Order: sequence, then C-alpha cells, then structure tokens
Amino acid sequence: MSASQTVGPFFSIGLQHLNRADLTIPGIEGTVVTIRGQVLDGDRQPVPDGQLEFWQADSEGNFGQNKCEGEGHVPAKFSGFARIPTDAAGRFELRTIKPGCVRDAGGQIQAPHIAVFVFMRGLLKPLYTRIYFSGEAANDADPILGLVPADRRNTLIAQKEGENNSFEWNVILQGENETVFFEW
Repeated sequence: MSASQTVGPFFSIGLQHLNRADLTIPGIEGTVVTIRGQVLDGDRQPVPDGQLEFWQADSEGNFGQNKCEGEGHVPAKFSGFARIPTDAAGRFELRTIKPGCVRDAGGQIQAPHIAVFVFMRGLLKPLYTRIYFSGEAANDADPILGLVPADRRNTLIAQKEGENNSFEWNVILQGENETVFFEW
C-alpha cells in the first residue's frame, strides 16, 4: 500500500474532458434547479483551483435509471454525476434536476440531497459533504441531517434565491460557519 499524496492543483490536466456542469437533458423529468456557490478557504479567500464532484439521484430517487416515453424513443439516462472546476473567484454553478427522496441501506428515507466531493491543492483526500434544499419538509426527518448539530445544519442546506429555482450553497473549508464534512 502506498502513502496518500496531495492532489492538484493541476485538475485541468487530463480531467478537463470530464467536466460537466449541466445534467439536464431532453427526456429527463423533474424540476430544473441551478445551484451557485463559492469555495472559500479558512481566511475566506476564494479557492481558484478547486474541483467539485456532484453525485445525485433523479427526480424519483433512482440512481442511473433509464427513462423512456414509449416505443421508438431513445431512452434518456440521467447520469447524476457532474464535475465542475472553480473559477478564479472560487465560484461554481451546477444546473441539474432536483433529486427525489432516496432510501438508505437500512430502508430509511433520506431527504433530497446531492453528495459532493471537494478536491483542492493540499488535500490528501477529498472532503465529502452534502447539499440539501431549503424548504424541504423531508429535511426534518433525514437521518444524516439528524446526526449534525442543529446549529451547523445550515452549512448543508442550499438557500433558495428568488422565485426561479436557483439556490446558493457555499463551501467554507475552515473556521466560523465551516461546512460540515463527513467521514468517507
């Protein structure tokens, strides 16, 4: 077994062809949402060379399911995976379908969420977190959110912006209002 090595800051080399910031495609049902945010370090400075990976279920809570509207139509497959580099100001934007509720391995229902891996220079391993959606009734009973102290849950909940299915969610790597990260 070899020792862990830091990753980055050269994510664009060899991975750029895998970047994908829009998961909406014709034939996939669900509410289109846009999640915008910024990755900030412990000094609240932007992380200009980060990489975020997003993993999610479709609007019905299924992972990687084929969808077909009838004979003769080519099935559309919702991949549920996006990879987005941060820009010079540490910003990112994801356009996707709002995920549905999913069941965990024990059968408990989890609120709609998106799993997020954060890669950046200096990290030996990626950071793992989640995005939940403000105003979602299922958040109150979500078993993972229930593990997080009430005063820190807001770091996992994307806040709705205006009337147009846009949400803001920021990653704060250290210090006050640090995003909750999970063991993987």
